[in-house]
Amino acid sequence: MENFYLFVLMSIFLIILPGPDIAIATKNTLSNGRSGGFQTALGICSAILIHTSAAVLGLSAIIVKSALLFSVFKYVGAVYLIYLGIKTLLALRNKEENTEALDTGSQYKNRSSFKQGFLTNILNPKVAVFFLTFLPQFVHAGSDTLGPFLIMGITFTALTALWFLLYVSLMNHIRAFMKKPKTKAMIEGTTGLIMIGFGIKLALEKPN
Repeated sequence: MENFYLFVLMSIFLIILPGPDIAIATKNTLSNGRSGGFQTALGICSAILIHTSAAVLGLSAIIVKSALLFSVFKYVGAVYLIYLGIKTLLALRNKEENTEALDTGSQYKNRSSFKQGFLTNILNPKVAVFFLTFLPQFVHAGSDTLGPFLIMGITFTALTALWFLLYVSLMNHIRAFMKKPKTKAMIEGTTGLIMIGFGIKLALEKPN
């Protein structure tokens, strides 16, 4: 393994770039608070660990090289993102929720936030492409990739978790500040449209 610190630096820049993960974490933090945001981040990080394991075992290479499998993951992921976006927009019509209902459903919401974060990441074939094109750049040619891939995958996951810890905390403060219904509706509506946009973009993505 070589240039580990360069790998860390580049990973930080890649992690903070806006994408579907950021969109879903924003939505769940604004809707369900810090707990919903953290559960979403946990789902995202769990999916990243699975992508790392898949890259080590060579499964990601099979998905990327198979046009059929790539398309299956791509379209399922795209449909899921569009579904979440539409669901967010439709939820703007249902604002008559009492406090008791929100309290009794808090555990379900946390499970839902984890599932949304997990599925948004695991169903994105571009993540598999990322691991297979980005990680090998920091491994010596001809050397064993098992150890270095695991180290880089765990490092990338840890950096992702740290970023979302900071991001969710910041968004939670913004959520506490933005109490006005019109402001909240605007944010949720914008987030829903962004997720639909990411879903359409993913559906149009072609394997390299």
